[in-house]
Amino acid sequence: MGSKRKQVEKRPHTKLDPKLVLGAMGPGMVAALAGADAGGVATYSNAGALFGFGQLWTVPVMCFLLIVVQETAARMGCVTGKGFASLIRERFGIRVSALAMLALLISNTTVTLSEFAGIASGMALFGIPVYVSVPISALAIWLLTMSGSYRRIEKILLAISCAFVTYVVAGFMVKPDWGEAARATVIPMISGDPSYISLLVANVGTTIAPWMIFLAQSNVVDKNADEEDLPYQRIDTVTGAVVASAISWFIILATGAVLHPAGVAVNGAEDAAAALAPLAGPHAEALFGTGLIGASFLAACVLPGITASAVCEAFGWERGADRSWQDAPVYRSLITIILVISAAVVLVPNINLFGIMMAAQVINGVLLPVLLLCMVIIAADRHIMGQNANGRAWTALTWFTIIAVTILTVIMFVLQAMGFGA
Repeated sequence: MGSKRKQVEKRPHTKLDPKLVLGAMGPGMVAALAGADAGGVATYSNAGALFGFGQLWTVPVMCFLLIVVQETAARMGCVTGKGFASLIRERFGIRVSALAMLALLISNTTVTLSEFAGIASGMALFGIPVYVSVPISALAIWLLTMSGSYRRIEKILLAISCAFVTYVVAGFMVKPDWGEAARATVIPMISGDPSYISLLVANVGTTIAPWMIFLAQSNVVDKNADEEDLPYQRIDTVTGAVVASAISWFIILATGAVLHPAGVAVNGAEDAAAALAPLAGPHAEALFGTGLIGASFLAACVLPGITASAVCEAFGWERGADRSWQDAPVYRSLITIILVISAAVVLVPNINLFGIMMAAQVINGVLLPVLLLCMVIIAADRHIMGQNANGRAWTALTWFTIIAVTILTVIMFVLQAMGFGA
């Protein structure tokens, strides 16, 4: 079933306008940086602590895969004027859509929970107890998502993204061997160590998450971008992927240069921040802690809204930050419920947060290849995408991404069954 493409008025520009480039910035940047959340920081820190610079080569590979996925999602949004959930329903039917939305709802709620855990851990480094940091953060996020203006929300999220600069500063502060880091980035290190493979798989999972596809496409639609905006959205998408990948590179760099030689293992992002203090000074700990708080807060702002938006779009309910409670009760209620549940669970004493987050990883591992398969079919359908449908080369790249993610997902399940979780 094809979707009706938006009728757009052709604009007479023949070259890229710098003002339009800046105006298009936002959707791709927010989507990519939101993926570098608490789980991502923990994964990258663990990779650096355990294997030094040994996994720096994965960063440009992950960057390329992220560009393929995010560009396709943004292009579908520009051409159709619809979000990914709506296209899934139209192309594959309500049953497939309902199953995908249920999995997305469960997964994103557990990931949001992990973001509040990240906020609590980061704040604890500065002496702020969890019973203060989590409720205040939840309230601030709720007020932001209910503010009623997508443009305002996007600007605030981009401002929060500046916290990621702290990882770059920390990378320079530890004075790494830049030559060795450069070699490790371009020359792959292959290891049969189950922990190495497990972290390699985790890198894919934290770089490309199911909700990021919905976010990238929804943000473009909410910004009213159309086919004429495609060149600008591509610049935004590529820029976001490159910046997010640079952040992950510097996290591995900093922890690999300091923690690995000292034989310090970490179990989370907060452990990495605390471990840096005696080895690289309190400023490094503060920078890592600030980055963790910013990363977790950004993702926690994004996840409830994109989840509610996808569910409402799949079932034809009103959605959007500019809709009132009366106009979009399900949309606003879902955001509120996700935030309340996530914050409340983190406050439960002795809760097994790791087990909950592992459950989310399993759901994401199953859901991502399915969503990528839906994406490649929709993006190659000329009845839906017209002249902007995937060409042979881009379809091949997308299929390569699907196959790679599927194989790595199977490996992840095997390693977890053997007791080698990331």
